[in-house]
Amino acid sequence: MSATFTEPAESPALLLLGQRRDLMSERGVDCPGALPSPSDPDLVERALKAKEALGDRVFILGHHYQRDEVIQFADVTGDSFKLARDAANRPEAEFIVFCGVHFMAESADILTTDEQQVVLPDMAAGCSMADMADINQVEDAWAQLAEAGITDRTIPITYMNSTAALKAFCGRNRGAVCTSSNSETALRWAFDQIGGVEGDGKVFFFPDQHLGRNTAVLKLAMSLDDCVVWDPRKPLGGNTVEELQAARMILWKGHCSVHARFRKENIDALREQVPGINVIVHPECAHDVVAAADMVGSTEYIIKAIEAAEPGTAWAIGTELNLVRRLANAHPDKEIHFLEDTVCFCSTMNRIDVPHLVWALESLVAGEVPNRIEVDPQTQAEAKVALDRMLALPAPAPAND
Repeated sequence: MSATFTEPAESPALLLLGQRRDLMSERGVDCPGALPSPSDPDLVERALKAKEALGDRVFILGHHYQRDEVIQFADVTGDSFKLARDAANRPEAEFIVFCGVHFMAESADILTTDEQQVVLPDMAAGCSMADMADINQVEDAWAQLAEAGITDRTIPITYMNSTAALKAFCGRNRGAVCTSSNSETALRWAFDQIGGVEGDGKVFFFPDQHLGRNTAVLKLAMSLDDCVVWDPRKPLGGNTVEELQAARMILWKGHCSVHARFRKENIDALREQVPGINVIVHPECAHDVVAAADMVGSTEYIIKAIEAAEPGTAWAIGTELNLVRRLANAHPDKEIHFLEDTVCFCSTMNRIDVPHLVWALESLVAGEVPNRIEVDPQTQAEAKVALDRMLALPAPAPAND
């Protein structure tokens, strides 16, 4: 561990599953109990033995937010879309074991061949953000927007962190998928379909309101007044017809429960504590946090920025703690701080552990395919339309999500 890295104190929300809530986030976050201690040597040996027995038949993907004890078994690491593309580039692998969350495994199933089988070690590994936008809610919202007379000049864009059903919705309705690194390119593409950024067309963006708002305001020079929030629990999303007609960005009321924890006060406190510190955050953070940061970008962007930073520089990083801790370990020549003094891990991402991975790999060795993720053919075809539209966009720099 870097000598400069201070391990955040456990939040009271980490004490007992379901017993406490972290009210500093936008809706409160139920957190797991204390994270499991490192797996015993027998489990590690069993995982290595099963992986060796499977050989090239298995390809293990590890998301950046996974714990180190899981990452050690990954053939490649990355963010959601990068990993799905990596899987698609390994057609010889019969089994894709995705150490991530459900929507990521769905994307891998869409992009890989029919012969490949995608496995999620723990089916409880979901994503609270993806769960905030249900396909029935989105279709109902689209129907209300149609009644308001604006769907003919509205393009739906879904963030990669969404279900296959929402990607399919965008495929059916002239829309596309975006990642945290190509959101500006995707939004410009969408507006180009309906008169350009300077016109009066609209983007219906889901499920993360912050990525949509931050991209529109910081990259497309729109104002906060150009953005309205759609609350699926209210008629017209809690807006008037006139407000929807005037808006340029209609943002779903969703967020990342981890990135929503970071606050501008965290930045102010660290700037006072460490003069000259560089603040880098993920665009899923709230707008005032992003506006106060020095740099904003996807997880891959953050990693590359730290790798390229000069020795001796100080950094505060606003993203999931597992990654921040890993960066601190990898760069002891830099002063790295987590952008909060307490933390709630991404509880669903952390459901993937070595016992689940061992069980999945040993099941494959035994000829059983556990927890297979399968997207039905129609949803897969429609979702791939939206993904292909994104793939056809000019690559941003950096190009990874």
